[in-house]
Amino acid sequence: MKVKTILISQPEPKVENSPYFDLIERQKVKIDFVPFIHVEGVSGKEVRSQKVDLKDFTAIILTSRNAVDHFFRIADELRFKVPDSMKYFCQSEAVAYYLQKYVVYRKRKIYVGKRTFTELSPLIKKYKTEKFLLPASDKLKPEVPLVLNDLKVDWTESVFYKTVVSDLSGLRDVFYDILVFFSPSGIDSLFENFPDFEQNDTRIAVFGNTTVKAVKEKGLRVDILAPTPETPSMSMALEKYIKEANKK
Repeated sequence: MKVKTILISQPEPKVENSPYFDLIERQKVKIDFVPFIHVEGVSGKEVRSQKVDLKDFTAIILTSRNAVDHFFRIADELRFKVPDSMKYFCQSEAVAYYLQKYVVYRKRKIYVGKRTFTELSPLIKKYKTEKFLLPASDKLKPEVPLVLNDLKVDWTESVFYKTVVSDLSGLRDVFYDILVFFSPSGIDSLFENFPDFEQNDTRIAVFGNTTVKAVKEKGLRVDILAPTPETPSMSMALEKYIKEANKK
């Protein structure tokens, strides 16, 4: 079956050179972006109830841009002036670059991993005497505490924001050729909004092994998978599939 419409379960990219926009042009398909989940910050009072005092920490571990936003939001709400001596351990260059929204980069101690949390661990290990705070969501990847515990560092996790299911009632009577998912939370949102969802001829594109597992646990079929050696990004995996499907 040919592909004409795609729903991506994330917000629309804010950059003009997104590969999804190129995909629309090249393959003449319609792509809609609808976030299936969104993030809501917890209050400073809730952070305090977790017995977390920001002044107790000398280093912050930042795994995402959400973690950056909500750490500084809570610091502001609690009237905590983040000291210039604070060390920042950022999971990726993208997170470190985003940190510049809040701090003068060249004047701060910032340590940057390559991409995964495991790749950040050697940098954390070098500073084992620090007291680390991990501002996290309520759905922390299992890999993170395992790595930190293995390093035997002094670290504390605190929930600064929560992942919440979005209201998708506006999609009830809308059908797409391909649905694209990037996390198990997206699959949870699909079934929370549409408990009777049946895949039928809808193709499902999935990014990452944990999302594949969530799809299969719901009895659904994975039609498009990324990353793979041949298609390391979702946009590449979609384009490869569309080319084959639409030439029939």
